[in-house]
Amino acid sequence: MKTLTVPYLPELDKLDSEGISNLMEESAVRQSIGHANWSEFSYRPISTFDIARSDKNLYIRYFVRGNCLRALYTHDQDPVWQDSCVEFFTQIPGENSYYNFEFNCIGTCLASKRISREESTPLDPDTMAKIIRYPSLGNRPFREMQGLFAWDLIVIIPFEVIGLDGNHLPEKIKANFYKCADGTSLPHYLSWNPIKTEKPDFHRPEYFGEIYF
Repeated sequence: MKTLTVPYLPELDKLDSEGISNLMEESAVRQSIGHANWSEFSYRPISTFDIARSDKNLYIRYFVRGNCLRALYTHDQDPVWQDSCVEFFTQIPGENSYYNFEFNCIGTCLASKRISREESTPLDPDTMAKIIRYPSLGNRPFREMQGLFAWDLIVIIPFEVIGLDGNHLPEKIKANFYKCADGTSLPHYLSWNPIKTEKPDFHRPEYFGEIYF
């Protein structure tokens, strides 16, 4: 099981997107989303994330470099996993439920509180609006493009959205980070922590790693 410790960078809350990006480049923890867990989906674009926190928010900065790029969906709770997509799933230890946050490359988000893949409660629009996104590609949709592309996405998830008090965080939470693009000409399913299932399945908390605060 993979583990990481999230750096505490309270000044992040005072910065614009460029300042956040620069500080995270210097001081956040960087990890690779590099496990291609299923041999029939062997394509592996370069995918990493930087992670840090303030008192109120969890900051994740994704970077992706690879072939083909797609962003059709523009409304929150659309099926963004069909597009060029990055994801963060998390579970508070001791709880049966978990949260999934899925973002296409222009920042459209699907997010839910879940018991399983089949049982979920989508986050309401007011809660979704609290999740800040800074996509390097802007937010205009486009059909799949062929070529070599690099993009990044900063997401800011308030701790309150996942039921935590930033001033009284637990020692750790469980989580996994993903890169996928189901509906593209190069579908792939990459993870930070390995997943040992026969078919692609990100909804497996038993394969989450641990994030320490």
